[in-house]
Amino acid sequence: MFEQVKLDYAYGALEPTIDALTVETHYSKHHATYTKAFNEAVQKAGLEGKSAEEILAGLDSVQDEALRKALRNNGGGYWNHNLYFAALGGKGGVPAGALAKKIDEAFGSFDAFKEKISALAVGQFGSGWAWLSVKKDGSLILSQSANQDNPISLGSGDQPIFCIDVWEHAYYLKYKNLRAAYVADLFNVVDWNKVAALYEAAH
Repeated sequence: MFEQVKLDYAYGALEPTIDALTVETHYSKHHATYTKAFNEAVQKAGLEGKSAEEILAGLDSVQDEALRKALRNNGGGYWNHNLYFAALGGKGGVPAGALAKKIDEAFGSFDAFKEKISALAVGQFGSGWAWLSVKKDGSLILSQSANQDNPISLGSGDQPIFCIDVWEHAYYLKYKNLRAAYVADLFNVVDWNKVAALYEAAH
């Protein structure tokens, strides 16, 4: 049975960037609902024992269209939010070590990376995500996706290590329609040590 990532910070720990009510509602309502529905769909599809990544990468093998859609949407909602919440709870700043070097190699500088991924997040039409992923050769790539899709379900072969959630429920209570302000402020609460650990594990 798939479980939500356990938060190592309190709901109010991301204030003033993200208010406690948003974090609590996002995690205990939205994410919890995706997780429950994903588990139900996995059981119905007979896919117990497979990882979420295996299920999302193998959606084409699910013949029932409604079940495939349920796995895609709820599996993505489960997996995407696990990554999103796991990378938060820090004090922002800049990455160090191998991740910092790879960001500089791929984008020129950390500031250039922030500018590029922020543009993808702000520019995503409607609900969706912006992604920092590791390619099979260890290099980094940015992308965006709609709804609850991610690079895994889209079949890119890339492994996401950081994401920005731009569904309105992620920011609307505090930021209303000011998505760009939310995206800019989100970098103040990223824990780059956690992202760096995901980078090391991904290649």
